[in-house]
Amino acid sequence: MYSIETHSSLPNVAFYQALNQQLNALLSGERDLICNAAQFSAFIMQTLPDLNWAGFYFVRNNELVLGPYVGKVACTRIPFSRGVCGAAARTQTTQRVDDVHAIADHIACDAASNAELVVPILVEGNIKAVFDIDSPKTHRFSEDDQQGIEQLVNTFIQSCDWSWQL
Repeated sequence: MYSIETHSSLPNVAFYQALNQQLNALLSGERDLICNAAQFSAFIMQTLPDLNWAGFYFVRNNELVLGPYVGKVACTRIPFSRGVCGAAARTQTTQRVDDVHAIADHIACDAASNAELVVPILVEGNIKAVFDIDSPKTHRFSEDDQQGIEQLVNTFIQSCDWSWQL
């Protein structure tokens, strides 16, 4: 059994460094993409406060298809042309949105979501997926959160065997 410890009293940079060490240990020795995606989603939900959804959408023929996640039932397919997840895939840049209701083409899978952070999963320069986290709190994600989560995503990417994709 793996135990996860959170120290939310730490400064943000140290908090994310501690999480990254734990994530490395959690994913160590496992290379399976689906297994690690499921573990990563659960890890994020367990360690970060004020979230209501965390998970993956995988690239399939210029759209995103739902992958492992933790949260309420979600949208199954998202075109690259719509929403925050689509923008992250299309532009291959992280999207940090303080208030999703201010985004004209936001796709509301859970009406309780008010802020969103979506990190593209790039492997050898190619978009493979996006990692999406939602919060019921507006302005939930700071620049420090974005940088910390991007580092956690990079650890996830490095832990997986990307030689095959679903």
